[in-house]
This record gives sequence, structure tokens and C-alpha cells, in this order.
Amino acid sequence: MRVIVWLVEGTWPACVNAARGWARDASEVVLLHVAEPGVAGLAHGAFAGLLGRAGSEPDPERRLVELGDTSAAELLDAAAARLGRPCTRVERTGRVEREVVAAAEGAGLLVVARDGDRSRLGPHSLGKAARFVVDHAPCPVLLVWPEGAPDLTTIPPPPPHRH
Repeated sequence: MRVIVWLVEGTWPACVNAARGWARDASEVVLLHVAEPGVAGLAHGAFAGLLGRAGSEPDPERRLVELGDTSAAELLDAAAARLGRPCTRVERTGRVEREVVAAAEGAGLLVVARDGDRSRLGPHSLGKAARFVVDHAPCPVLLVWPEGAPDLTTIPPPPPHRH
């Protein structure tokens, strides 16, 4: 079974821990990081439009791309070390939720962390990207709480009964 572990800054340790516990017999574990495109391009546009006339400062686009690449590589290295077994590292760029769903094609399991309100149980514990992934993943999804699940008393009350 091929297991995809979606790594997001801040919540990735919980996903790796879940993969270690729930996918011990996996034939392949893929550590997946997806970068949203455009930040470096936005910096370039701002530089060119506002500051480009001076010409004395370097364009920030290349530096931002390098920083993003370094950060992703460090995150993948840390996740691989935490996993403690051979794995495949995959970096993708694009609309995050769509890239994660595409990467899960043919997988036996996708590990995802909650990315919304994690202070209480309820419908808002998934952000837009995770909700899309859970709704559209072409394989089973293991959804984890990054810090542990909140107490059951945090479940919102039911809506009022309407007649």
C-alpha cells in the first residue's frame, strides 16, 4: 500500500506520527509538500512597478524562490528523519488542494491534518484546503488532530428545532 503524507508547516509532525502508527506495513510512504505559486511573482511585480526604476536593488523574486525551496527541503528532511524509514519525497507547486488530490491518485491512504479551528470540535476544524482534499481524495483519508482532539464538551450545541 502506498501512503501519502501531506506536510504543512506547523501540523506536519502529527501527520508523520500518524503514518508511523497507522501505516507500518505500507510498501511506500510518500512525504508530500505543496507550495502555492505566486508569492515570488508578486514580489517581482511590486519591485518592478514601485522600485524598479532605481535599479540599484536586486529583484527579490529569485531570493524568495530560493528561500521557499530551502524551507520545503528542510521540512521534508525533518519529516523524513521523524518518519525513521525509507520514503519518497515529493515537492509540487500549484493550487495546494488540487495538487494534494492529484498526488493521492492510486494511493491506499492519504494522511491529512486539520487546518481550521482546532480549539473545539465542530464543522470549522477544517479549512478550505483540507475540506477540499477530504471531499475529493481518490483514496481513504486519515484525518488527524495536530495537538490532540479537544474535549467532547467543546461540541457546539445542536441548532434550534424548527417547526
